[in-house]
Formats: sequence, structure tokens, C-alpha cells
Amino acid sequence: MSKKQKTIQNEVTLSGVGLHTGNEVTMVFKPAPENHGFAFKRVDLEGEPVIEAKADYVTNTQRGTNLEKNGVQIQTSEHVLAAAVGLDIDNLLIEINASEPPIMDGSSKFFIEALEEAGVVEQEAEIEEYVVKEVISYKDELTGSEIILMPSDEYQVTTMVDFGTKILGTQNATLNTISDFKEEVSAARTFSFLHEIEMLLENDLIKGGDLNNAIVYVDKELSDSTMEKLKKAFNKDNITVKPNGVLDNLTLHWANEAARHKLLDVIGDLALTGTRIKGKVIANKPGHSVNTTFAKKLAKIIKKEKRNNVPSYDLNQPPLMDIHKIMDILPHRPPFLLIDRIIELSDKHVVGMKNVTMNEDFFVGHFPGAPVMPGVLQVEAMAQCGGILVLSTVPDPENYLTYFMKMDNVKFKQKVLPGDTLIFKSELIAPIRRGICHMQAYAYANGKLVCEAELMAQISKVK
Repeated sequence: MSKKQKTIQNEVTLSGVGLHTGNEVTMVFKPAPENHGFAFKRVDLEGEPVIEAKADYVTNTQRGTNLEKNGVQIQTSEHVLAAAVGLDIDNLLIEINASEPPIMDGSSKFFIEALEEAGVVEQEAEIEEYVVKEVISYKDELTGSEIILMPSDEYQVTTMVDFGTKILGTQNATLNTISDFKEEVSAARTFSFLHEIEMLLENDLIKGGDLNNAIVYVDKELSDSTMEKLKKAFNKDNITVKPNGVLDNLTLHWANEAARHKLLDVIGDLALTGTRIKGKVIANKPGHSVNTTFAKKLAKIIKKEKRNNVPSYDLNQPPLMDIHKIMDILPHRPPFLLIDRIIELSDKHVVGMKNVTMNEDFFVGHFPGAPVMPGVLQVEAMAQCGGILVLSTVPDPENYLTYFMKMDNVKFKQKVLPGDTLIFKSELIAPIRRGICHMQAYAYANGKLVCEAELMAQISKVK
């Protein structure tokens, strides 16, 4: 069953402080049209430039995932994007009057609440989902961080974190279905270790930080001078370390909140592929650097597959039409019947299949010693599929013949050899009128586009 794209019904505004800049930020979530994806608009800058949430624009992952396009930046994008993905939203415009979204409590919880308040609505266009068919992986040899993506019936994520500290140890978190994101992951807050906080304070990097938007794990002895700096930075009279090693007044939502937050980050960072993913992600020691490098790799794979436009069909399923049903409709007979099965048929498209074997008559002469299926026969096979499409519009197809009227933009991309399984897909360019069928046809083999053509044919009743 096809699923529809989603956006929000109304715009909704959030205000808060940027974690690293300390600036007051106002952010407005706005509905976006179909196939828009996620994008940020800097309304504080001249011309209100838009930065699409795409892996290509990742420039820096030091303290979050930062995007830059034409010199315009968005910092720490991941928590906002994770919320959108977690609510099954496809299209969203995020207007912002600073370079960084408000940190809120360091999680995605407040973004989820705002988006739910705005209302999630279905659109007309169908979702383009990337279905993972084989394992894709990336490993950072330096850090040992690794991400693996494998086939699964739905989008799932598992994170395994190991910081090599006694205080945090090894933690795992798993999200089995995206619909659990709100309850299981969205409230997991960002975290730091004390030694990182000290460095950030020295470099003036956490102006917007206070103890309510970051969990601080105390992984070293807390000196008096550090204590004074923390009191000043967090505007507190007193700071203590709790028995579980967490600084001061925060109570953990889950024992494995750090692993859940890393899972949240993975979802936000992989949103930068720009496509929904149907597969299981296993992330070992994830971080923004490895996440976004993997997102770039995945985006390239998706782009390449989209360019080849290779459809996927389960050839083990019973066909819509076998060879006998095809011969009931088409007048062609062996050796000139060039399709073996019809897999899909609607009023606008048809998908057929042919097994190319060494026994084909044309291989006798084309070419002895180096058999290649003639391009004209590939076009003929696509046309026969189109014949099924147009003949399915009449009640007595056996009384009609199909004739070519024209062929345009015919391109042959790859050789078709014995042993190949050809998949043909033909889609109407215009509705069928007076028995004339104008269609765009493609042929695929071995996961690649082998031939394409624009075809026009007409059916004519046998006299």
C-alpha cells in the first residue's frame, strides 16, 4: 500500500536560547509543499536565504551537525530534524532568526510538542522511500565508529555507545519502529563530560548552556576552581555531584539516556539523506562526524539508483499474467513473442518481464561467438508491453492488432546478454485516446537501465 507525504497544518512558533551562541532565538515551523523536504530559512539575513537539510551542506560536526550554503550557516540542526522524522513528516520549512535553533532542554521533546500542536496532515503525493536491499556500511578506522544499514521491513535504529569511562560505561538503545520515537527517544537530552565542559567554558562555547539542557557526567575530580567556574557559567549558588555521577539537579529519564540521545542524533543526521529509509541502522560508537559521512555516502547511492530509476519487483510472486494469458491478448507468437510475464498493470502503466536465454532465435546470427540481444528487439519487447496496456482498455483485445506510429529518444545504455532477466516498464505520457497510446518505456537488467524510448502505437480492429 502506498503511503502519502505529510506536512503540518498550521505554522507554530518556538523561542529559546542557542546552546553555543547564547542568543535568544525564535523559530517558526511552517507547512511546505509536496517533495519539498526539510529546509531552514534565515529570516535575520538579507534575502532570507534557504538552506536545504542535505548531507552535501555539512561543513562541521565539532559540537553538532552544522550546515553551510553560500556562506550562510545553520548550527546544531539534528534535534529539530529528528523530531520531524520522528513524527513521520516529509515536508517542513523551518524559519529561524539566528544561526542555531533553540536548545530547549537538549532533546527533541519541545519540537515534537510544537509540531503536534501544528497538526500533521497528509498530502497528495506518494512517499519516495529508499528500500535497503543489501548491506551498506562505513567505518572510521581512526575512532572505530561504524554504521551499518541492512534490509528491514521498516526504519529501525540501534545505537551502541562506549565512552571508555567508568561513570558511563557501555550503553545500547533500540528503536524498533519510528512511531515509538516520541515516547522512547524524543525526551533523551544531550550530554557532556566534565572535561569537555571545562574546555568549552575556556573557549567561551556554551553561553546558552545551563544544567537544564545538558546532562553533565563527572568523569574526573571536581576541583574548587572548576566548581567556581561552573557556578558562574550556570548561574547557580551551589553545584553538587549526584551519586550516579551526574552533575547537580538533573534526574535521568532513563538509565541509558546517553545511548537514546545518540540514537536521536543518528535519526536527525540521517534525515540529511533527504529520503525516507526502509532499513535497519546499527550504529556502533556513533557521532556527528561518522553519521554525516554515512549520510553523504547513502545520499550518493540513492541518487545513483534514482538516476538509473531501477524498480524492484519480487519475481517469486505469481505473475498478473503468465504466457498463456499474454497470448490471449497479444497476436504475437514465438519466436516473436518477446515477453514472458506481466507483473503489474494499471490504467496508466504496465510492467513486464522476459528471460533472455541462449536459445533465442536471434542469437544464431547476432552475433555468433558474442551473443547480444538486438536493440530493436528490446524496443519491440517494450512495445509489446505497451500493447498489453492499450489492449486492456477494450473488452475484446483478441480482435485488435497493435501498430507502431513512432519512436523518439531511443537510447541503449547496456548490452543485454544470455542469462539476463529483462524488466520492462511503460508509463503513459498522455491518456489513451482513439486507441492511440503514447508512452515512456524503460528496460532494466542487472539493476541497471539498459534501454529507454518514447513510443507511440495505435490499436486497430481486425477487419
